[in-house]
This record gives sequence, structure tokens and C-alpha cells, in this order.
Amino acid sequence: MKHRLSRRGFFGGLAGMTFVGGTAGVMSFPSLREPALDRVSDFNDKVQDVLFDPTTLAQVYEPSDVTSPFPFNAFYPESYAPRIQGSDWRLSVDGLIEKQHDFSISELRAFPQETQVTRLICIEGWSAVGEWSGVPLSSVLNFVGADLSAKFVEFRCADDYRTSIDMKSAFHPQTILALDFLGRSLPVPYGAPCRLRIPTKLGFKNAKSITEIRVTNVYPGGYWEDQGYNWFAGL
Repeated sequence: MKHRLSRRGFFGGLAGMTFVGGTAGVMSFPSLREPALDRVSDFNDKVQDVLFDPTTLAQVYEPSDVTSPFPFNAFYPESYAPRIQGSDWRLSVDGLIEKQHDFSISELRAFPQETQVTRLICIEGWSAVGEWSGVPLSSVLNFVGADLSAKFVEFRCADDYRTSIDMKSAFHPQTILALDFLGRSLPVPYGAPCRLRIPTKLGFKNAKSITEIRVTNVYPGGYWEDQGYNWFAGL
């Protein structure tokens, strides 16, 4: 049986062939290995960016599909998750914007809220469906007058985690700053009081316990991105 190769599959295969043909000869030379892999990673990021359609939605599920218990994931044990008093917490938004602003939880809840039942897919191979509610990231960026021609939106977190996304992904309609899980304020393990929920990207892009958002043209990398993970990390 013949299978039609999708545009995404074609470029994914092309990236794979580039990896094999471009790096097989240097795997025995440690001094050349990382630059070669970096070039392939950069190529993959560019291909994913070209293929990304900001109007295409990630699959949505029914509330009955929510995974219970929803798993904890981080680069530390669950007992280390930061415990933040919501009344004291502020989300600072700065960088290439018209007006810097520190948002309180009540200010974020004053925006129109969105609810989604979507699947978080971890790069380690597992996935889970959750119900998240919060404010679209686009609403917050528009409020502060973000430069929409900027390349990157960076997230910094209370647990010293960092990640970043492109502006197109930031304005995707399913990209939200989640404040609730299953209709209640986010539990500590899931990123209280505010986390990024972006179902068009792998799980490590879904930063938890966010304290700062920065709009920038300077590549910000991220905790895992600086260790070799693909930056775009699209699904």
C-alpha cells in the first residue's frame, strides 16, 4: 500500500537525512560532534517554524478524558516545588513592550478566561490529558503593547527554570497562562499560581510558577534548550 507523505513528514525526513549524512562521518571526532549536531538542531528549528500554522489547533478532549492522577514532572522532586503565596505573587512583563507591568492574580483573572482540555506530551515518552483554564497569553502581551515583530518570548520561573517560544506560538489561540486546573486554583505541583500551557509544543516548554515574561530579539535559550533540546519543540 502506498502512503502519501505529508509536508511535515517530508521535511522531518529531510532533517533526518541531513542528520545521518551530515554527521555520520564526524561521530568519531568529539571536537566536531557538537557543532554538527547544533547545525542539525538549528535546521530542525527552522523547518518547524516554517511549518507551524498559528491557526491550527491542537486536539481537544472531553473532561471525562482527563488523566487522574495527572503526573508531576520537573527537574526536581515534587517536594521541591515552590510554594508561593498568591497574594504576594506578581508576574512581571518587560522587554520590548510599550509599558512594563507587574500583574497580580486578580488582574489576570479580570481578563476573559479560556478553558481547554488538551494533552501534555513529554519528551520522555509519556503524555497526559488535563483541563486548564486561564488568560490567553496574547491578551497579556497586547495589554502591555508587546512588539509583535520581536522574535522571542522568554519565561522565568520561581524554581529557576527558564524557557522561551516564538511570537507566533505566543499568539496561538490555545496558548494560555493557566491559573486553574479542573476548575480550581493550580495546585503547587502543577505550577501554582500561574503556568504556561501551550499544547502545540512539548511538555518542557510549559513553564511552571512563572514570575517574569520578557519580549526580546536576543535568543534566550532555556534550561533544557541550553543542554541540547530542540528550541522550537513543536508537535
